[in-house]
Amino acid sequence: MQRFQVDLPQIATLATAPDRKCIGFLLEGNSSDLHHSGLRATPGDILVYGNDVLHQRTGSDFRYGTMSLPVEEFPVVCRAIIGREFLEKPRRTVVRSDPALMSRLLNVHRVVGQLARDVPDLLDQPQVRRALEQQLIHIMVRCLAEGAGVQTTMGAKRHEAIMMRFEEYLEAHCDCPLYLPEICAAVGVAERTLRASCEEHLGMGPIRFLTLRRMHLAQRALSRADPSSATVTRIVTDHGFWELGRFSAAYRALFGEMPSETLRRKRKLITTDLNRAILTSTI
Repeated sequence: MQRFQVDLPQIATLATAPDRKCIGFLLEGNSSDLHHSGLRATPGDILVYGNDVLHQRTGSDFRYGTMSLPVEEFPVVCRAIIGREFLEKPRRTVVRSDPALMSRLLNVHRVVGQLARDVPDLLDQPQVRRALEQQLIHIMVRCLAEGAGVQTTMGAKRHEAIMMRFEEYLEAHCDCPLYLPEICAAVGVAERTLRASCEEHLGMGPIRFLTLRRMHLAQRALSRADPSSATVTRIVTDHGFWELGRFSAAYRALFGEMPSETLRRKRKLITTDLNRAILTSTI
């Protein structure tokens, strides 16, 4: 299990490990909004993750919890607790759980988080750890089994398929700037359709998203460059930015420093995959 508190708004591209069955849920009723593959999750919703790539976007002060089991153990515990496997018709499922059961799950999850923070040595005791694990598993399976699945519209499914192709194209060109016409041609949709899909999944249009992506690529290039031979102008224009004054202002707002400061800073190896990274924005 994991517990998160994230202060800044984020857009995240996520991929879960294929050997784990993972669920997630909001920890607090007053947590910021969570949009999961274009669907707005509410307190009490449980997101059941598949093995494919998805997008999530959140506001500031986001509080989120997750749980996972080895994928081969999940059907075993379901049969033991509810007498059958938990069946998922779509690739990703949102389950609206029973309020009383969800309250119990949140309470136990919170208690375990407090123990891990305040008295972690207690969790080293096998019997304590086993008791808490079994309680969490039991409540989790009941929440899934007794909750109601949230239906996805045909339009949402089409947008999801478009975003999958969009993501695949980004992945295939992870180190170079991309532009809208070539994206639309590769994905096979009109600009208006791609814009609607991106607004639903990313909370912004493709032009804004691609601009942010190019800014992160430029920031990475500046961080890796040798200041004795590289110039800000060359790096910035290589990434498709021609109005250097506007770029510098936007760069400073996003990264908290001027491009020249990034270039002069002591170089360090950056291995971030920008198609699997979290992009933060002040929009």
